[in-house]
Amino acid sequence: MDSLSGNGQSQVASSGLSVLLIDDNASVAESIALALRLGRHRIDCAGGPEEALSRLAAQRYDVILLDMNYAANRTDGAEGLALLARILSDDPGAAVVVITAHSGVRIAVEAMRAGARDFIMKPWRNADLLARIAAAAAPRAVAAATPAPLEPARLLGDSAAIERLRALIRRIGPTEAGVVVTGPAGSGRGLTAAALHAASPHAAAAMAVIDLRDDAAWGLLDTPMPTLLLRHPDRLGEVAQARLLARIPPATRCIAIADDAGAILPALARRIATVEITVPPLAAREGDALLLARHFARVAAARHARPVPRFTPAAEARILSGPWPDEVRGLGAAIERAILLGEGELIDAPLLAPAPVAAVAESPIARFDLDENERAVIEAALREHHHNVSHAAAALGLSRGALYRRMARHGL
Repeated sequence: MDSLSGNGQSQVASSGLSVLLIDDNASVAESIALALRLGRHRIDCAGGPEEALSRLAAQRYDVILLDMNYAANRTDGAEGLALLARILSDDPGAAVVVITAHSGVRIAVEAMRAGARDFIMKPWRNADLLARIAAAAAPRAVAAATPAPLEPARLLGDSAAIERLRALIRRIGPTEAGVVVTGPAGSGRGLTAAALHAASPHAAAAMAVIDLRDDAAWGLLDTPMPTLLLRHPDRLGEVAQARLLARIPPATRCIAIADDAGAILPALARRIATVEITVPPLAAREGDALLLARHFARVAAARHARPVPRFTPAAEARILSGPWPDEVRGLGAAIERAILLGEGELIDAPLLAPAPVAAVAESPIARFDLDENERAVIEAALREHHHNVSHAAAALGLSRGALYRRMARHGL
């Protein structure tokens, strides 16, 4: 029997529908995966809500198969209903089919009322399973003339701060109001803008992105589009802001990204910044850093064909304590670097050490040297463990011999 790949992806040729199965029961997942592969569909599997939302943030699926319970001894379906609500709030057109036992008819009915397309009872017949999946996907196929956005626009996180941001997007996104998105660079301003567009009536049309610091990009203003994303209007002088206001097509909605909304002149602000939405810094998103780190680890592991790593308690503490230069974007870069430099399936705190930055006086040219980064991580691990090679090797996920070889290569 075929098995799932290391990142949960099926190995069949790219054909049929793409399906995400969310179920913590490995035997159920394997059975459904086999049935779908025989039906020429592609399937990814997530063992719970966190992994499911991570996968949905990375790609779009034609159908989502959703089990309704995940914690041990839970049968009330509350976890599944909460996840269903979250999925549909991010993508109202998502085709969700819930999976429940015969005793869960009430839960299935409640899920249908909440927006699920259909439900499947355990145990199922494979022919019925395939038919229901195809039927659930049909409405999205019929709507191909007005397709959903190609790229997902999902804000990951469970903190109160990020939930407030999602609520604002749900409230303001469907309107025609101009929005200026502020907050620290790297915190997710671009993703927030994309989520606003995805929630709008114009989601099927591309959103043109104009970096206003680039004179050549201004030419895009001459092409009528439903929505424009304007980057850095606050960095324009008074004359340039007046010129921008005059050139924005009358029927176009504007979403702007700015460091300082107060630097946008009132006349332009009335046109492009009716509402200001501030993306919270990572430090204000209690607990989200670790959830994001696991998401970045899954994405980077798939990109570089590495096993998805686990974080040691020390690494988790380091992730949560911050600070992370460049916010969420910087955390993602640190996780990817740790996966590239580490060996084995564990990431410890020393692997998350910031990459060394060469002083301008020493070298005016920026250096991106993987060997130098590896040397810095090894030195950090040795310092952390008081030059105990065995302990440093364990922290780095290396054998003593492998660490000695790397130390010799770097002259340590």
